[in-house]
Parts: sequence; C-alpha cells; structure tokens
Amino acid sequence: MIKLFKRLGRDRRGVSAVEFALIAPAMIAFYFGLAEITQALLAERRAGHAASAIGDLVAQSSSISNTDITDIFQIATTIMQPYPTNTLKMRVTSVKANAAGATTVAWSNGSGMTPYGTGAALTVPSGVIAANQSVIMSEVTYDYDSPVNFFMPNAVTFSRKFYLRPRRSDEVAKVN
Repeated sequence: MIKLFKRLGRDRRGVSAVEFALIAPAMIAFYFGLAEITQALLAERRAGHAASAIGDLVAQSSSISNTDITDIFQIATTIMQPYPTNTLKMRVTSVKANAAGATTVAWSNGSGMTPYGTGAALTVPSGVIAANQSVIMSEVTYDYDSPVNFFMPNAVTFSRKFYLRPRRSDEVAKVN
C-alpha cells in the first residue's frame, strides 16, 4: 500500500490539466471583465466626441436655428452608434460675458436635458471667457449600462462639457 502512494506521489501525468482547471475560471472572468471595461471606455470616448462635435458644429455658425440644433443633436446620436442612445442627454448653450465679466445665458437648447433660461446667470471656469465675449458650451451626459452586467452591474454615468469660441462672428445668434 505504501508503494502505491509513493508511486502516485511521483506520477506527474495530469498536473497540467489540474493547473488549467484551477486557473481557467479566473482567466475567463478576467477576459470578460476586461472586455466589459473596454466597452465602457469606448462609450465614454464616444460621449466625449459627441459633446465636442455638438459644440464645434454650433461654433462654426454665425447664426443657428432650432432646426439646425435638432440636426446637430441627431449627428451626436449617430456618433454614439452602435451604443444605445436612449440615455443620451445633450445641451448646447451660448454664454455671454458683459463688460464686468458676469456671464449669462444668451440662448440654450437641450435634448433630454432642460435648457437654461435666457438671461440666467451661469458660472464658467475662469479664463474661458473674457469681458464682452461669448462662448458656446456643449454638454453631454450618457448612462452606460453594460450588456453583460458581470463586473459593472449598475449603469455608469459619463458627463462631458466643452467650451468653444464662435469662429465666424463674435457671437452665435439664435434665429427661429
């Protein structure tokens, strides 16, 4: 009986299979977790790109209408593809600074986000806008919910905000 145990103790056949059986579940979980996090990072990048594109397209105009803004919001939803866009919220705002440097809303439009009221005071980071100037502020909020829900069981909210100076005029005028 002792010889049998000694012989089994020296036998190395099947060691790789046992090691694989111990390591495989952790490696598979790591792989799926990495894929899930990568998808979330890609969604976050697309949300940032959508915010940048909204602001950039508005800043290129000297005047803009509600129809133009609706079209720009549609472009942002296209940028977010193939991710679902039902949780995509957008807002674009023209912010003016008076001679004293106080910033107020000239106009604002939103899709899923409430627009700011015209004339409302709005705080922007220092150095973004100087006295008697205007800036376009674009905001995007996106709730990413992983289809796998293994490592990220709850939705993650990504928010991006961009400030761009008008290019063709001192201020982007809103026409109806």
